[in-house]
Amino acid sequence: MPKIPQKKEGVFRILAFNPGSTSTKFGIYDNEECIFIETVRHDAAKLAAYGSIPAQKEFRRDGMLKSLAEAGLDLKTLDAVAGRGGIIKPIPSGVYPINERMLEDLHSSGAALHATCLGGIIASEIAGPLGIPCYIVDPVVVYEKDPVTVLSGLPEIERRSVFHALNQKAISRRFAADQGKSYEELRLVVAHLGGGISVGAHRYGKVVDVNDALHGEGPFSPERSGGFAAMSLIDLCFSGKYSQAELKKKIAGEGGIKAYLGTSDVTEVIKRIDGGDEFAALVLDSMLYQVSKEIGSMVVALDCELDAIILTGGLAYSERICDAIKKRVGKLGAVHVYPGEDEIWALAGGVLRALQGKIQPSEYT
Repeated sequence: MPKIPQKKEGVFRILAFNPGSTSTKFGIYDNEECIFIETVRHDAAKLAAYGSIPAQKEFRRDGMLKSLAEAGLDLKTLDAVAGRGGIIKPIPSGVYPINERMLEDLHSSGAALHATCLGGIIASEIAGPLGIPCYIVDPVVVYEKDPVTVLSGLPEIERRSVFHALNQKAISRRFAADQGKSYEELRLVVAHLGGGISVGAHRYGKVVDVNDALHGEGPFSPERSGGFAAMSLIDLCFSGKYSQAELKKKIAGEGGIKAYLGTSDVTEVIKRIDGGDEFAALVLDSMLYQVSKEIGSMVVALDCELDAIILTGGLAYSERICDAIKKRVGKLGAVHVYPGEDEIWALAGGVLRALQGKIQPSEYT
């Protein structure tokens, strides 16, 4: 295992980490330089044995700290800790110091639906004894939607903003820099393609519309159902076949490709297609068709004034997937591919800007 080098004078050392559904990814940055990064994969059955996501806290925290200690990290050399933000109250994009109010919300039942709730909780537990600041950056609940996008048709239900904000924002800024421009002067449609899929309309630095990627809106994905006819869902709810918890799992966790093919591993799905599985081909193409439709709708959300379409996330490594989407949406605008999920880089970069005084951290209230 590579050893973490001695800290240089005048740099900020930041621990950033992202607890995912079946992994914990973490890294150490000295200013902009990544000096250590690792992803620990967790056995799904072992995680399930804890009974809830909050109960996984010590397992994930201690495993991460053990790996860092083996790599030679002296925790006293850290200047800040950044954890992935969870499902808290809707807030604007930004860098937020973790406070007591945020921790209360991260311990709520709503936040506990997703492993990101552990980001702020664990960050606070590591940073507290060290006397250093801890932050979240662009959490999944970043809310910048235009008012016209919020009404659903039922006063009891609003269209929410739950999406891959951290990666969408980071990749948008990276694309803007590559073009010699600022993120705040561009109109972009960004599609994050992973276990969940979110497609956002970015107008001059704000995500003015986006599908709720966790709760059953937008295209279906490898493990989420996406949107469908509400009446059919009501019938399923009252069929007596499923509990409330089982139905929620069908929407997020066991929906989408997994529901049709028994796996959410798209690499495996493509192998089946190459082996002649016509139904697997139909399922994958149906998902990509729905993604393309969602991209088209977000172009309309930008009044059809578009600088670029960006494909990102883990599935964007697949040329087959990107080419299928480009074929359908290429006439709407230039399509650029930034594969992967740079959450650790984005977390550390946001915190570094705050430590350097380049941005003013926001307060969570």
